[in-house]
Amino acid sequence: MDPQASAAPAIELIGIDKRFGAVHANSNVNLKIERGVIHGVVGENGAGKSTLMSILYGFYEADAGEIQINGKPVRIRSSREAIDHGIGMVHQHFMLVQPLSVLENVMLGAEGGPLLAGGAKAIRKKLSELGAEYGLQVDPDAIVGELPVGLQQRVEILKALVRGAEILVLDEPTAVLTPPEADQLFDMLRVLKRQNKTILFITHKLREIMDLADRVSVMRRGEIVATYETAATSPPQLADAMVGRKVILKIDKGPAHPGGVALEARDLVVLDDRGVARVQGVSFALREGEILGLAGVAGNGQSELLEALAGIRPIASGEILVDGRPLPPLAFDARAMRALGVGHIPEDRQRVGLVMPFEACESAMLGFHRQPAFGQGVFFSRSAIIADAARLMEAFDVRPRAPLLKTANFSGGNQQKIVLAREIDHNPRIMLIGQPTRGVDIGAIEFIHKRIVAERDAGKAILLVSVELDEIFALSDRIAVLCGGRITGERNPDQTDAQDLGLLMAGVSERAA
Repeated sequence: MDPQASAAPAIELIGIDKRFGAVHANSNVNLKIERGVIHGVVGENGAGKSTLMSILYGFYEADAGEIQINGKPVRIRSSREAIDHGIGMVHQHFMLVQPLSVLENVMLGAEGGPLLAGGAKAIRKKLSELGAEYGLQVDPDAIVGELPVGLQQRVEILKALVRGAEILVLDEPTAVLTPPEADQLFDMLRVLKRQNKTILFITHKLREIMDLADRVSVMRRGEIVATYETAATSPPQLADAMVGRKVILKIDKGPAHPGGVALEARDLVVLDDRGVARVQGVSFALREGEILGLAGVAGNGQSELLEALAGIRPIASGEILVDGRPLPPLAFDARAMRALGVGHIPEDRQRVGLVMPFEACESAMLGFHRQPAFGQGVFFSRSAIIADAARLMEAFDVRPRAPLLKTANFSGGNQQKIVLAREIDHNPRIMLIGQPTRGVDIGAIEFIHKRIVAERDAGKAILLVSVELDEIFALSDRIAVLCGGRITGERNPDQTDAQDLGLLMAGVSERAA
């Protein structure tokens, strides 16, 4: 590399502009990423982060503006061109073929011609070299689908490095990792930085930015509104810049005053759609006026457990009790649970909680549409449905206040508020809450957390499932950890830490933890 290029920023985005119809996703974005640094990018939902990264990686082409790599203007129209310019991207949802080996996954797109043996030998050698140089060791013959999530992510990084990436873009890289796996990732990224790699780190976790990044840029409404040296900023300052107002990051939560047992599970076994036991002998008791947080890495049985408790998935064995009374396994469903005062905010709002093509007013009454307030029999009162949705939107700050807008046209955070409003408004005694702030911006997170605590203080029994340890610590009065479909331990939030919970999330025994 010539001296002039080595002195130039690794990436410079100049006046990047992108519209999708009436939506101005990126507006005159100017951003410099210096070589050999870890540069964080944060922002609310809809701030334009994903669009900007997609332009850099060739998924979209900007309507206006210029991209410079090492001081030279480039045009990137595909991911292949991005790779040719030394850019690699590690997606939040891994782009791996699960039945293939590590070696075969890394070879995809870089096979080395019709005779694969030569290409395989060269890539095997390269994997060994990269493993030694960056601490990215992984068995090239291991089947990817059998690897832990942390190692699968390592394979994604290796794929980029094998193709010669000098610039790595990581999109929400810790979303599916345990705390120890996240720490290992950060150690690897620091090694890459020391080798003069440039890392663009997209996250909504401000603590990670403060721990890892050298610099951080904040996006709001499609624009870069601020760039800070991380050492000279703080989480409150970043949060305020993201939202455009003062944000209270610490939840004002007093001590719990638990009452009687409202919901109990005894030796629950729940199968997934393939007949595999995903919940294996889970037992717990949930009391009125408390939040029981259920921590764990996604895919360890949380989804199946919540669905069983909500009545939308059968239990294979065991018992569910409400107010001490066992529920016959074959005689309860979602409607029956709702009648018993159980509200459910599902993990996947778009697949389970809402009907995306419906108008917001229709989504806002799902599950309660038989109530007399909305009409009689098959005859609905449209004016009553619209008025009720408008009331909920006002009470829960859903934006825009547009009951007739299609559900799909609201941001993720506002879709979540529609679900939250619908369930809370009907005053359930027991609340099953799954991933309440997944994909939600920091302003909406603040609102949702306050509402959950308010429900606890009103005497509701709340089971909270979240993969976000910060959220579990902030909201829970007790914490149970689920790993491999079993509860591996229970903790008082004031007497544990992320490392302790991380060991339990990884399946380490109670005694060892």
